[in-house]
Amino acid sequence: MRPQSRRALGIALAAALVAVPATVVAAGAAGAAPAAAVQLKGVGLDDPHKKDIAMQLVSSAENSSLDWKAQYKYIEDIGDGRGYTAGIIGFCSGTGDMLDLVQHYTALKPGNVLAKYLPALKRVNGSASHAGLGTPFVKDWAAAAKDPVFQQAQNDERDRVYFNPAVGQAKADGLRALGQFAYYDAIVMHGPGTDPDSFGGIRAAAMKKARTPAQGGDEATYVRAFLEARKVVMKKEEAHSDTSRVDTEQMVFLNAGNFDLNPPLRWKVYGDSYSIAS
Repeated sequence: MRPQSRRALGIALAAALVAVPATVVAAGAAGAAPAAAVQLKGVGLDDPHKKDIAMQLVSSAENSSLDWKAQYKYIEDIGDGRGYTAGIIGFCSGTGDMLDLVQHYTALKPGNVLAKYLPALKRVNGSASHAGLGTPFVKDWAAAAKDPVFQQAQNDERDRVYFNPAVGQAKADGLRALGQFAYYDAIVMHGPGTDPDSFGGIRAAAMKKARTPAQGGDEATYVRAFLEARKVVMKKEEAHSDTSRVDTEQMVFLNAGNFDLNPPLRWKVYGDSYSIAS
């Protein structure tokens, strides 16, 4: 999980961040209405076209690029205490999700070029260490990224750990595509979980301020409460303190009443301008 874009994090970070747990938030969390009980208007974020828009939006913040499919090969240590950060969603060697990814890839394709690093990935999990990885691992990651099976493995783990739980919970809360994206972008940065600084904690804080649409609340009021609660958490860490991915992206869509995330979309992240025409 990349805490900010590579471009923004090219500047030295102040202190190493605490590793984010890689446990999945259940889509049917306590207090939420079952997804089937909520009648939503519009097309959800799991529609292929909407999902591609979501990936472009995240990539603008995480990679300073809309070309999210070019990120399968991405890998570097951005100095945040999580070891290597890599791939389309920022899988980290220090937080467990990179280990899960390589294990899944190996289950799909035994003997792949990354399988030999599984013992090392298990040893460095929970730390910033590169022991047993280093330059050979970086080169082999780039080589694996050309393999459609590895690309599928990244897609699978993105969906299992981040996208599906976020969208499922948002639908259960009665949120349309914008709210679903707000949940997804938050879980990408802050990780699943229930502690105050995780996605679950942010949602809990928002629900203390406003009711979800599933609870009879106003959608705009709740989404704004969620985004404001997220900003509080972002500002706790130097690496997260630039809140433009909320202020000049998601808040822009919310203020325009674009709950379905319909193009054209125009936004800024870290001062850079982006747009999706159709």
